[in-house]
Amino acid sequence: MTEPKAPAPMPEPKRPTLADATRGRILYGGDYNPEQWPEETWHEDVRLMKDAGVNSVTLGVFSWAKLEPRPGAREFGWLDTLMDLMHANGIGVVLATPTASPPPWMGHLHPETLPRDEDGRTEWWGGRQHFSHSSAVYRRYAAAITEDLAARYGDHPALTMWHINNEYCTYDWGDEAAARFRDWLRQKYGDLDALNSAWGTAFWSQGYGDWAEVHTPRHAHYLKNPTQVLDFKRFTSDMLLECYVAERDIVRRRTPHIPVTSNFMPLWVGQDAWRWAAEEDVVSVDLYPDPRDPFGAQQSALVQDMTRSQAGGGPWVLMEQAAGPVNWRGVNHPKPRGLNRLWSLQAVAHGADAVCYFQWRQSRQGAEKFHSGMVSHAGERGRTFQEVKQLGAELARIAPEVTDRHSRGDIAILHDWHSWWAGAHEGRLSTEVDYPQVLGSWHRALWEANLPRDFAHPEHDLSGYRIVLVPQLYALTDAAIDNLVAYVRGGGILVSGFLTGVADQDDRVRPGGMDERLRALFGIRTLHEWWPLDAGEEVECEAPAGSFRGTLWSEEIEAEPDGTAVAVARYKGGELDALPAVLRDGRAWYLSTLPEPGALRGLLAEIAADAGVRPVLAGLPDFVEAVRRGDLLFVLNHGRDTVTLSVPGTHRDLLTGAEVTDEITLGRHDVMVLRHE
Repeated sequence: MTEPKAPAPMPEPKRPTLADATRGRILYGGDYNPEQWPEETWHEDVRLMKDAGVNSVTLGVFSWAKLEPRPGAREFGWLDTLMDLMHANGIGVVLATPTASPPPWMGHLHPETLPRDEDGRTEWWGGRQHFSHSSAVYRRYAAAITEDLAARYGDHPALTMWHINNEYCTYDWGDEAAARFRDWLRQKYGDLDALNSAWGTAFWSQGYGDWAEVHTPRHAHYLKNPTQVLDFKRFTSDMLLECYVAERDIVRRRTPHIPVTSNFMPLWVGQDAWRWAAEEDVVSVDLYPDPRDPFGAQQSALVQDMTRSQAGGGPWVLMEQAAGPVNWRGVNHPKPRGLNRLWSLQAVAHGADAVCYFQWRQSRQGAEKFHSGMVSHAGERGRTFQEVKQLGAELARIAPEVTDRHSRGDIAILHDWHSWWAGAHEGRLSTEVDYPQVLGSWHRALWEANLPRDFAHPEHDLSGYRIVLVPQLYALTDAAIDNLVAYVRGGGILVSGFLTGVADQDDRVRPGGMDERLRALFGIRTLHEWWPLDAGEEVECEAPAGSFRGTLWSEEIEAEPDGTAVAVARYKGGELDALPAVLRDGRAWYLSTLPEPGALRGLLAEIAADAGVRPVLAGLPDFVEAVRRGDLLFVLNHGRDTVTLSVPGTHRDLLTGAEVTDEITLGRHDVMVLRHE
């Protein structure tokens, strides 16, 4: 008699995507805070929204006190009216859970829900993000309001997407967080022997004999234990993710067909966004470059490239940007005429299928009353709204051609939050070495050379890329190192910056100061010493292709004497005279300094050309960017001067309908979206 076969596992239900919310459109709109305005203003807002081409608003982000004015009370009438009003006027709603800003009554009745800083001081209500991610009481109230929102509005025809919380960014060193930290550590290490080994507690008499002795890394007399701090950062990211997943699962049970998101901040240190993105149906980001920053467009492109990569190359949401000035810089400059349009279309070029703002109407009260809105204090006759209106019409015009078109670069830039966290400890060799600055320098070199690029995690499958860049990955797991070695052995080209592979996942320095597998890969026999540079200090480097200056860092390295490694550039003068500055062993390159911008750009462009990777458009002037999205070519002039460019062939500009042949002219902050005819 044969055993009955086990039933086949049920297939996992298909998760909704951004396309389920956009439905062939580019979503356009922003955070709408109608509770700040009398009801007669709501109808005026709808009129202006329709005039501006707004098809999506986000409701409820900071509405908890309005929705639940007393514990357990529910005031949904105003939100019912708004949901119906939006639907009646063809405007979709991204409905937020309001859990980023608990009402004052919660902190008053339950002080344990309030976070504490590393000195033990309570962070009170009166601002926002004043919740302990580890508080069971906070989580219970958050789940209850989320359940009721999902039950009430899950079937509402205006609902297009769920937005959980807002800009998760809360650290907590309090007692509840400490208890959860101990639970997290038990789950990770199992016992105290393993924890003591990972944390290196033999140093400075820090050995733990009881779990009760383990705490969050609060204010200390001198330097804190680096691995304790590293694990606390990992723990914080995981606790915030638990809060997100708990609310996501509630709305997903009620509305499995509606996509769920939460908004990242640009390259924020506190979240492992690779892990977070895997838990989202839609990846979203907030982006606020400084209008006065000459490289604001490049910093935007970095965040956009990273967000697209976190979305698996698919579309993503620009959840927040400013239509004009912000209110949190020392001096808050407005955007010059045309810059809002330019940066919005840049996001679309890099894969965004939603262009949204904080916020719709500029607030008259509160901490952000000087943060711009799509409708500024100047009203509908103001320049801001007129530009918003123009952009809305243009996004609607190009949407049928743009959505569902995506591109992948031939170059991957590797980035990992855990390596960033480990390398940022206060006891490091140089505080002048700032990881985001190094990452931005390498990305800037590719951006200026118009070379298409993605971001990837060091343990991702890299086989589809011709070139992999490692600007700096101080701490690498064994799996990541093996992945890099296998990539090069498989025919890929690896270019690495300094301070890479120094430590393992516990921030334990690897023997030799760099993992031996990487030293063998780069042809390094010995890494004798690190030589960090002072602020403004530079080192001279000689190369057959021309001399250049190195910045931030230098290293005393010795190549294998009988190996195949070649010194592409050597230090000139000083303690490191004649030693390798740039070393190449076959397809593996190692840069022991950060070359000045032009030299780094030239080196990476030369490596790319040898690998058959071509710029999107060659010979572009400074601050002109060309981006391919599918078969469309976006050309963006981030400079102030009019430029004329060669674009071979006949194209149609989707923004104006004009036909151009072989040549285009772009004014200041101008854009063309070209389809080859």
